[in-house]
Amino acid sequence: MVYPHPEASNSDEFKGFNEARRIMWCHEARARVYERFEQTSFIGDTGVVAVHVDNTTRADRVFLVAFDKAGQQVGVDTLYIDEPNQHLDIATEFDHDYSGMDVVPGSQLDQAISREDGWVVNLKVLREYELLADRRATQRAVFLAHLQDMMKNGEIRGFLFGRGDSDGTDAA
Repeated sequence: MVYPHPEASNSDEFKGFNEARRIMWCHEARARVYERFEQTSFIGDTGVVAVHVDNTTRADRVFLVAFDKAGQQVGVDTLYIDEPNQHLDIATEFDHDYSGMDVVPGSQLDQAISREDGWVVNLKVLREYELLADRRATQRAVFLAHLQDMMKNGEIRGFLFGRGDSDGTDAA
């Protein structure tokens, strides 16, 4: 679950801005998980279906434990955190609970989940993730969130959607 930044305003005055900021934080979390996992061998190893991310034990590193379909441990890795923006916070879209991933009861993966010292990445979902498509969708969503504020404040009164070849039917 992604929580709003502590400095986020509860005011409705900039509702679109706050929504845009939330959208960006979620995108940044997804992109960070994807980019950091590309530094491991887990993405390319089809035998790995889940990775437990221990992001609570140490502040300067993240411990990764890979599991196969049966929930048995098949590998480990450590990602070091040199900058605060490298921390692997939960990206709900990749989380095993959110994605509905099956976990074998009593398996090593099930035991890792029960310790509650991190979160589990469903690698099937992570492998299907397209960073560029997500970036484009996020740009559109952020624009539309800001558009709400601009229309409310009278900064814009109309706009066109499309590729510039408008016949006037796209006007809002």
